[in-house]
Amino acid sequence: MNAMKEDVLFQREDEAPEVQEEIVSSRKYLIFVVDDLRIGLDAEYAVEILNGYTVTYLPMMPSYICGIFNMRGQIIPMMDIRLRLGKESLENSLLVVLNYNNNHLGILVDAVELMLDIPDESIMPIPAQSAQKLVSGMCTLPDGLGTMLVLDCEQLLAP
Repeated sequence: MNAMKEDVLFQREDEAPEVQEEIVSSRKYLIFVVDDLRIGLDAEYAVEILNGYTVTYLPMMPSYICGIFNMRGQIIPMMDIRLRLGKESLENSLLVVLNYNNNHLGILVDAVELMLDIPDESIMPIPAQSAQKLVSGMCTLPDGLGTMLVLDCEQLLAP
């Protein structure tokens, strides 16, 4: 018994029993608004948010491709995400430049709201019968901010 007490008395801090902590994985999302929908973009794909930009029109493109713009010498196509979702275009839009698999794309959005850390397990799949191919999931935002749809960048860049 005495030997056992001595072991406990002389136990060093670095030898304390390990307490396993549950690690919750999460991602940062840039949340923007398009026609009263909150859409989240994985923040690792967001490059820049621009307010002033000049569009060069391209003929014979789908209606939702507005044209191209020059960002510091790099020519980047622009997509009006409102038109891609079947909504009417707006005059004053912000441009969110994203980089997905080394493909740059500018998307026009109504407004950028915030950047938020969202746990991976809170992202739910969209209903199977949903015809919306641009969305890969959805979740309820904290503090009563509503619902966020998760933008599927791969589908966004698909023809």
